[in-house]
Amino acid sequence: MDENQELEEQFAFLLKDLQENNIQEFRERFLEMHIYEQGQFYQSLTDEERLVVYTYLSPKELADMFDVIEEDNENMKDYLAEMRPSYAAEMLSEMYTDNAVDLLNTLDKKQIAKYLSLMDAEDASEIKDLLHYEDDTAGSIMTTEYVSIVANQTVRSAMYVLKHEADVAETIYYIYVVNQENQLLGVISLRDLIVNEDDTMISDLMSERVISVHVGDDQEDVAQTFRDYDFLALPVTDYDDHLLGIVTVDDIIDVIDDEAASDYSGLAGVNIEEVSENPLKAASRRLPWLITLLFLGMSTATLISHYESLVSEASILAVFISLITGTAGNAGTQSLAVAVRRLALADEKDNNFARLIFSEVLTGLVTGLVTGITIFIIVGFWQGNFILGFVIGMAMLCAITVANLAGSLIPMLMDKLGFDPAVASGPFITTLSDLTSVLIYFSIASMFMSYFLA
Repeated sequence: MDENQELEEQFAFLLKDLQENNIQEFRERFLEMHIYEQGQFYQSLTDEERLVVYTYLSPKELADMFDVIEEDNENMKDYLAEMRPSYAAEMLSEMYTDNAVDLLNTLDKKQIAKYLSLMDAEDASEIKDLLHYEDDTAGSIMTTEYVSIVANQTVRSAMYVLKHEADVAETIYYIYVVNQENQLLGVISLRDLIVNEDDTMISDLMSERVISVHVGDDQEDVAQTFRDYDFLALPVTDYDDHLLGIVTVDDIIDVIDDEAASDYSGLAGVNIEEVSENPLKAASRRLPWLITLLFLGMSTATLISHYESLVSEASILAVFISLITGTAGNAGTQSLAVAVRRLALADEKDNNFARLIFSEVLTGLVTGLVTGITIFIIVGFWQGNFILGFVIGMAMLCAITVANLAGSLIPMLMDKLGFDPAVASGPFITTLSDLTSVLIYFSIASMFMSYFLA
């Protein structure tokens, strides 16, 4: 029996226990499962079945499961709404603070206020503090459940603190050392505490070279720091180095997924999260881009009609329109993808605008030259007309170079202006390339018209 079949069998037993009111059996089976599997089972239930679950499980037991359910799940609001308000509030207070904040951020202000008013004052205060941070910053994804110690204590006393706070801390692999004003001084690992003598001073063991992030740093920059240093957690500080919280690697994985989805959505000109949306809602999301591109495409059609007399004189030109526009569009999309990726990873010192543009122009010239020579030879032998082949090859060279430049220049300019470069989507670049390619193609063709018609 494979894992999927085994899991389905477990779900069947749980559902049977639920339907037959076998409370003890249900609790034993459910709590033995991994919390991810608990979440999968919970989300497969009907509204009525979930209402029974709330009577079988404590808010703390449900909180552990809710910590692993994605906060962008469109049903999260409904899950909270169907619970008794006091039960939901207690569950939220039992969740890790950052996860509770993510969940509350899906609600309106009136609902948030209701749940906060029902919570323990200390828990509500911690959540309120995190709710004030701007979206997509280190502050918005950090948690306040961490372990900190002071430098002038021994390993023995530090282990006592660790054991006392480990149950509520999100991670205990790093223990942060602070002074009396809660300013970050250093870091020590769990391993350091375990292998050293009990009477050793923390000040003698801690590493003073602490990599931290500022509370206002963009979450993409935080993710890049995790990627560079392979940390499991990073401390978050204010401008005076006061330790405010930590960001853990599980939150960064979510950030990476979200940013990748955002970038891909921009490149495709569509929201890739709409896979399970209502068709009308999905259509309403796609239409603005399509209508905008339709008008841009009409410009291309208008330009082609402007050269109608040229095409009527040499109808063979019409054969190669889609070839040139398609190849240039592909080149532009490639350049766009590279530019967006480069901007996501770029160091400030490595972000020389002029050098990057020169690099893309050179890349466009090389790819355009090779492609142009190839099509020149093919068209020359195929049509028995090397002048026509030269026109097609030259148009291909110029169109690819311009498309390559546009694909890299537009997202760079958008980034300089403070906009998301991924918004310069693939369909937009492709349509723009069509327009410039047609202009280039017919301009070159008109210059050599008398030669390849001779």
